Amino acid sequence: MHTMTRQSGGDIEPGKLRAALLSLLIHAAFLVLLVFGLNWKNEIPETVMVDLWSDMPQPIKPLPPVEKVTPKSEPVKAKSEPRPVIETAPPPTRKPAIAFKEKVEKPLPKEDIKKPEPVKKEIPKAEPVKKVEQKAKKEDEAQQKTEAQRKAKQREQEMAALKAEQTRMMDEIAKYKAMIQAKIRSRIVMPPDLPGNPVAEFRVTLLPGGDVLGVTLRKSSGYTAFDESIERAIFLAKPLPLPPDPNLFREFRDFSLTVYYRE
Repeated sequence: MHTMTRQSGGDIEPGKLRAALLSLLIHAAFLVLLVFGLNWKNEIPETVMVDLWSDMPQPIKPLPPVEKVTPKSEPVKAKSEPRPVIETAPPPTRKPAIAFKEKVEKPLPKEDIKKPEPVKKEIPKAEPVKKVEQKAKKEDEAQQKTEAQRKAKQREQEMAALKAEQTRMMDEIAKYKAMIQAKIRSRIVMPPDLPGNPVAEFRVTLLPGGDVLGVTLRKSSGYTAFDESIERAIFLAKPLPLPPDPNLFREFRDFSLTVYYRE
């Protein structure tokens, strides 16, 4: 502690007074810091314990409220009695809503662990080369058979059409030959009283318009008068009737004409 000296006049020096006050303040501040520092360091922090659980615990049901017991009113006695003090139970301390309890799972023994079996993919077996060749051969044969049937059917249709056309042409030729013979016969002057049924055969050559180009006696009837009358009638009957189809004219360019005395 600093000692204060007085001057001769009985007053304290101002500089020493300020120094003393300053020293006192410093000591007081140091004392305060020392006290509060010790209290702050000596406080033990509250520890919180946390349990770890693998499953969520069921929520804690709240406790039923504590009924307040109201004292029954008693008749006033002459002497005043002390009222009973009702103590209420303090609220229960709740644990943290979420508590986890560390559960150490024991590793399973190696024998219990089963590895998943690999999925086997079924690979389609390739057909043998021989079977493939046989299959291709059968398909080729079936295709050839179908094609042959189609061609055969087509040929049958063509033959039927050709036959029908030939029949039509033959009918047309026979028709016009009959017309030519009828026209020539209508021009014949028959000699009278010829015995039997003589017949004469001629070869007639025609032009496209039906004109007669030439007449040749191929077989005589034995009667000159009958043969000559037929030849004159051929020239008198021109133009002879011909079919309109020019393809049929070759059948009439040189055709054979046979005439009987009696039909």
